[in-house]
Amino acid sequence: MMPLLEARDVHGGYGGMNILNGVNMTIEADEIGVIVGPNGAGKSTMLKAIFGLLTVNQGEILLRGEPIHNLPPNKLVQKGMGFIPQEKNVFPSLTVKENLEMGAFLKPNNVKRMLDKVYGFFPPLHEKRHQPAGELSGGQRQMVAMGRALMAEPDVLLLDEPTAGLSPLYMNEIFERVKEINAAGVGILMVEQNAKQALAIADKGFVLAAGQNRFTDTGAALLADPDVAKSFLGG
Repeated sequence: MMPLLEARDVHGGYGGMNILNGVNMTIEADEIGVIVGPNGAGKSTMLKAIFGLLTVNQGEILLRGEPIHNLPPNKLVQKGMGFIPQEKNVFPSLTVKENLEMGAFLKPNNVKRMLDKVYGFFPPLHEKRHQPAGELSGGQRQMVAMGRALMAEPDVLLLDEPTAGLSPLYMNEIFERVKEINAAGVGILMVEQNAKQALAIADKGFVLAAGQNRFTDTGAALLADPDVAKSFLGG
């Protein structure tokens, strides 16, 4: 069976300069994939390459076996991909409900059903649905961003540092929701600074360094690997 998402020998970057130097990744529909590595390793760059936000100069990215590299983001959303950037990922002056509704612009007939589904994943958003998103805590804003991406019913969700700056309580909450969303049939690929906690929920882990795969294995195997621990997990 062909993978949900596959990257083969991806080189890419900005202005002709490659930051990615041959990255390979594969994610199945029922898997959570986690990208970890030092600052400047190309982690967020890889997500942006997958979502058409920078040029892939060599290699290919496939969604269900179909080449998608260098397609614009709006086309990728239509094909079933959602992307949640680390920053500026909510409309602060709009209410929670209005933010979520913005995510359903491709499927306006599904708004009621998808709102109910998103509130099921994130009960606090239902309580605060009439509140401006800018008034929420960082963890709740992250829930709004994830919920808005889910409104388009994606098959795969790309998350860039979903727990950045969050308290340990909210970090665990976001990871629990990621597991629930994956169990509901959405493939997940996320970049995480909280590497140990993220690898603990990962089916697959990709350790990048200098824009290349340094280690690729199950999350559990990477956590147990002393070389990975020493070089990338601070222990």
